Formats: sequence, C-alpha cells, structure tokens
Amino acid sequence: MASDSTSRRSTCSSYRRRRILLIPAFLFAFFLFFRTPWSLPPLNLSGLSSSLSRASIVSMVKGPPVEEIYGLLHFVTSDDDRMLPHSINPAAPIDLSVYLGGDKPDWKSHMRKLREEYPLIVFSKSYCPFSTKAKKLLESYNLSPPPKIIEVDLRDDWDFIKLILTRLTEHSTFPNIILNGEGLGGNDDLHTLRAQGKLKKMFENAGMTVREDIAKERETQ
Repeated sequence: MASDSTSRRSTCSSYRRRRILLIPAFLFAFFLFFRTPWSLPPLNLSGLSSSLSRASIVSMVKGPPVEEIYGLLHFVTSDDDRMLPHSINPAAPIDLSVYLGGDKPDWKSHMRKLREEYPLIVFSKSYCPFSTKAKKLLESYNLSPPPKIIEVDLRDDWDFIKLILTRLTEHSTFPNIILNGEGLGGNDDLHTLRAQGKLKKMFENAGMTVREDIAKERETQ
C-alpha cells in the first residue's frame, strides 16, 4: 500500500512539473505572436506593366478582358465627334481607356449597346465603288437595326483606324464589315456569303430583323 501511495505522489508531482514548464512556454509564444511585429512577405509586382490604367484595372476586376475590337466599335459609334489621339501607336495593342474617350469604364453596358443598337458596322469610304456595292446589298435586306456606316475617309483619324482594323481583322481594305465584333471581310466576301445562302441567317443570329429582301431568289430559308 505504501508503494502504491508513493507511486501516485510521484506521478502527480511529474504532472505538476510539466504544467509549470508548459505555462511559461505558452506565455512566451503568446507574447511573440501578439506583441512582435510581423507582416506578409512583400509581393513582387515588378512583372506588371506600369502603364496599366485605372480603366484597365477596373475592367479586369469586373469580368473577362474586353477585346480591343469592341473598344474601337464603341469609340466610332459614340455620339460626339471624338478622334483618336496622334500619340497612340496603331500598330500595337491600344489600352481600352483610349477608346473610352472620357466615358465610364462600364464595358458591360457598352457591349450591350453595341449588340442592341449597332450589331452591324460597316467601315466604308464614301468614294469607293466596292463600299457602295456592299452598302447597296445591305440595303436590300432592310435590316433592323440598320447598319452603322462609318465613312472613314471623312474622319481626321482615318489612317489610324485603317491600321487598327488591319491589325484586328486581318483585312486591310474597305469596306470592312463587322458583325457582332467579328469581321466578315469586304464586298466580295459579303456577296459570297449571300450566294451561299448564309447571310440572312447570320443577320438573324446576330439579333437583327430582316424585314425585306428584295433580291431573295438566291437566298435559302
């Protein structure tokens, strides 16, 4: 019995010594965590371009990046007489803030307006016979909404627009026809699509109403 009592006292004493040792260790760790200054390691942002604009950052936060072609379309369909600045390099990608022209960077709203009001945009030259043929063909469809015609030669920034369109659509001549942000090509491409019976359906798929097709004999339903 004396042996069991001695053993229990030894065990209790061992527990007490462990608690006594653990308490200072815990207090020391607590002090280090809450009283010692610490911070996350700095982020290496050297790989990011310093030329990122506020508009670009906002557009990235709000959703997937907007393709540059929509920036150009927004710019040329605006109600004012804005022109591209001569400081840009049209042969290189252009920041979307340039195309905003002072508008809010609400690309969701801008894209919706393009789809609803200007699904078909024709970059034309007022004196070009091929542009005239393409516009005449489009008139035969009596489209709603009607095509938005941009007479590039009447703009002061026409040379910049030509270079940008060539880079974005790989089509360097006029007319340059854009349907919902996708290049259809020029006059010959437009007539080929009509001859293949594809054009009317493409307009309808873009949300346009074909109210009348005067020369519809070759257009399949």
